[in-house]
Amino acid sequence: MAVDVTAFIRELLFGHDCVIVPGFGGFIGNYTPARIDKSTGTFYPPVKQISFNRNLNHNDGLLVGRISISSKINYGDSRNLVEEFVTGLRKKLEKGEKVVFDNIGSFVNNHEGNVQFEPDRKVNYHLDSYGLEPFQCLPLEGYDVRRRIIRHVEKDPVKQASIRKVLWRAAVIIPLLSLLVIVPLKTDLFKAKVEATTMNPLVTAEFENNKKAVDEANYSESPKTEEKVKPISNEITLTEVIAPVFSETNAYFVITGSFKLKENADSQVNMLKEEGFTPEIVTADNGFYRVCAMMCNDMKTAVIKKDSITKKFPGTWVSRKK
Repeated sequence: MAVDVTAFIRELLFGHDCVIVPGFGGFIGNYTPARIDKSTGTFYPPVKQISFNRNLNHNDGLLVGRISISSKINYGDSRNLVEEFVTGLRKKLEKGEKVVFDNIGSFVNNHEGNVQFEPDRKVNYHLDSYGLEPFQCLPLEGYDVRRRIIRHVEKDPVKQASIRKVLWRAAVIIPLLSLLVIVPLKTDLFKAKVEATTMNPLVTAEFENNKKAVDEANYSESPKTEEKVKPISNEITLTEVIAPVFSETNAYFVITGSFKLKENADSQVNMLKEEGFTPEIVTADNGFYRVCAMMCNDMKTAVIKKDSITKKFPGTWVSRKK
């Protein structure tokens, strides 16, 4: 069976850096980056040039295996084909003949009987350079870059503003800038309405689960008449100790949370105590445990107290005692 071994060697050189012909030697691909020949103005793409090492003559299975798969013959027959190919090469070289591997290079024996390899430099086995060829780009003649750099550009002289005009502008601009800084600090004009959040899992762990039930209870317990609430003054702080007012009629609860498990309600009670409150737990009709931070006699006071602790206990609402 006639098999062109050199064709398989060329195929393997495109994807491998070393292709060994058992009993003969190994072809090695050497990468050379792109370069420029300034003397001729020629640009060369990256190349993989082929060299030969006669000491790499062991069978690594790459060439024999590829021939076996491509030719659909067993591994032993493929190895015998390679051995016959190498035997023919050695006979030609011993006779002084020149052996040529197409698109790879040529072999000859020197006067000492050693094999010498001359690669074919016209072939590039670098896949990334497929289709790229050297090209020449000559510099433009008659164009002096130095003239472009030192060329005088005529421009109108820069007019310098007088000191009097600069001072007048400063006297107008500085007060305006001061107003722009002071007004946002003194008023709530430019304050963004950002909702306060908390990382406390006890506040929000079960509130979302029974949010529907809480909303229905609030709707039924809220007063029919709406009262206007004045904004909280800066003198009210979160650490103010507020004693609950226990009244039998017209009492309003400030509820900070509603929990299904009593353990969670007790944990929030301890947190309120650390903040200076005297809380208590009220059992709702739906079976949830509501934490009451305080009790107020009127709706207006309850809303004010609710707003004062909403930052630390989001979701706080006012519930009327039945």
